[in-house]
Amino acid sequence: MKRILITCLAAGIAIAAVAAPSVKNTDDAIQGYPIAPVPFTAVHISGPFWGARMEASRKVTIPLAFGKCEENERYANFVRAAHPSDSYKVDGFSFDDTDVYKTIEGAAYRLHNFPDRRLEAYVDSVIEIMATAQEADGYLYTARTQNPAHPHPWAGKERWTSVEDLSHEFYNLGHMIEGAVAYWQATGKRRFLDIAVRYADCVCRNIGEGEGKLRLVPGHQIAEMALVRLYNATGDRKYLDQARFFLDARGTTPRRQEYSQSHIPVLEQKEAVGHAVRATYMYAGMADVAAVTGDTAYISAIDKIWENIVGKKLYVTGGIGARHAGEAFGDNYELPNASAYNETCAAIGNVYTNYRLFLLHGDSKYYDVLERTLYNGLISGVSVDGGSFFYPNPLASTGDYSRKPWFGCACCPSNISRFIPSLPGYIYAVRDDNLYVNLFMPNKAEIALGRKKLSISQETGYPWNGNIRLKIDKGNAVMALNIRIPGWVLNRPVPSDLYSYADGLTPSYTVKVNGTPVSGELKSGYFVIDRKWKSGDTVDVEFDMPVRTVKAHEKVADDRGRLAVERGPIVYCAEWPDNDFDIFTALLNRTPRFSIEEAPELLGGLTKIHTDVQALSYSGDGRLDATPRRLTLIPYYAWAHRGEGNMTVWLPYELQAASASAPAGSAFEDNGFFR
Repeated sequence: MKRILITCLAAGIAIAAVAAPSVKNTDDAIQGYPIAPVPFTAVHISGPFWGARMEASRKVTIPLAFGKCEENERYANFVRAAHPSDSYKVDGFSFDDTDVYKTIEGAAYRLHNFPDRRLEAYVDSVIEIMATAQEADGYLYTARTQNPAHPHPWAGKERWTSVEDLSHEFYNLGHMIEGAVAYWQATGKRRFLDIAVRYADCVCRNIGEGEGKLRLVPGHQIAEMALVRLYNATGDRKYLDQARFFLDARGTTPRRQEYSQSHIPVLEQKEAVGHAVRATYMYAGMADVAAVTGDTAYISAIDKIWENIVGKKLYVTGGIGARHAGEAFGDNYELPNASAYNETCAAIGNVYTNYRLFLLHGDSKYYDVLERTLYNGLISGVSVDGGSFFYPNPLASTGDYSRKPWFGCACCPSNISRFIPSLPGYIYAVRDDNLYVNLFMPNKAEIALGRKKLSISQETGYPWNGNIRLKIDKGNAVMALNIRIPGWVLNRPVPSDLYSYADGLTPSYTVKVNGTPVSGELKSGYFVIDRKWKSGDTVDVEFDMPVRTVKAHEKVADDRGRLAVERGPIVYCAEWPDNDFDIFTALLNRTPRFSIEEAPELLGGLTKIHTDVQALSYSGDGRLDATPRRLTLIPYYAWAHRGEGNMTVWLPYELQAASASAPAGSAFEDNGFFR
């Protein structure tokens, strides 16, 4: 991995000196919201579930991503851009530079909590290579500058001419800023930040309102949220103004299409349409601008779009983006299973959006969606060992999906590289004298509540059981402790009527302070305990965690007569290695009963679910036989670790449903059951 770096630096590439930008904030980048997150730097996750994933990210995913950047000539693109030539063939994708930026961002998050001189030196070397490719006015886009006479086919003949289409020049800027700010915050080094500031300044000089400027918006959003992050870091208002221009000008420039959410102005949009990743990045950017500026019109628009997603376009796994064509949202209630796209990047974007809406509104319903996405449709995108990935995440398969160590279009692996290490920042948040506990996982945290500082720890076996202990390890404070009571505990799988529980169960929960049961007021989904807290105080929370069956809204055609199975925040699926019969012939009992089995050695440790079903088949004389079978289910996130084969989330409990949407290649399709 060092060879290309040493070779490039030894080649005598000149590195221009730049003035360091003034800086304002070296803490977490999410600012301006009524509720403030407790920075990821203040929280240390442990435990066999998330602790293991954090370690896999540090030891496997991030090194793998850097290795793939070298293997696939991501660094070489910068070297060639520093020495352009008509002989270079510019191939790959116009956004390949972002694989480097995103992986550096992930490395920065890990360096915060796990200093690593070797990794830091490696990243510094990569940054020097990038610096050589930057043009005198700050422009940095290797898809054009490797061979200016014959740039990448998506780049356009001149700067910015295809930025609303496929050039991704502003998208590259966005990920550059995200990575640069994160690395500066982690190390205090401004070299990468200098590069990002110069490119941002180049864009601000050339794009926007005013004489001589081009009125253009990103074809792929993320620059909006990144520019707000740069404003928060530097205090320079022009970056916030540029982010707002990119939003306000959308739907008013020549290229207008639903695919990139540029069909109408953002404040007029009420439905989630088009490319799901672009959309959620834009919604996150709108929330960031609204938080800083106080623009309630943005908030109103996002709220309407969120209601459309959660009420009509959200998969039970928290995935979004039903269609392969355009990697896009479908129509209302269009939620096919076998052909579901559900890009991993879209799940990350869904987390970003719901996180920001919580920071704006303080309602637990946003975390209900975030948690569902996190435990299911997001981590399904990366293997348990951190070394292989999914791009789409369907809810049924006949064996045509397998995890890959990388992709030609590598946005999902590099996005996972940066997301997983940032997870500690999603657990806690504060507002005045309120502390919010949003996610449950073993951790230790240092929390500033006004002028008070508290050391808090969390012990739990979540998500496999609902027992959580919070402890004030050090400190004293009068505060309101807001503990999120998940929607699945309150008989509400999602905050809409898109999904509902079908089993008639009524889970309960208890809360104890220092061993004594307490009653508290439930506010916006939070159990609130307002008291004077002191060192040694404990809070024990117990959530009932029965196995549940979920049904979809009647308008979701593919799920009629079918049930999904979940327990706690985990959605389950049936997969071929655990069952000695074709799972697509399984018919659930009308009143299924379930048992659970701990499997600590399987796929990083998990809990299986078992239930009795009928396996349907034809006898030799053409009669339909129903053979009793025992069906085993595993968490959806864990499927496709043991080879290719059948998998399904939604299980029929009605005969008609057993074949109504059977995947191509299944027994139902082959035999024409009930058709």
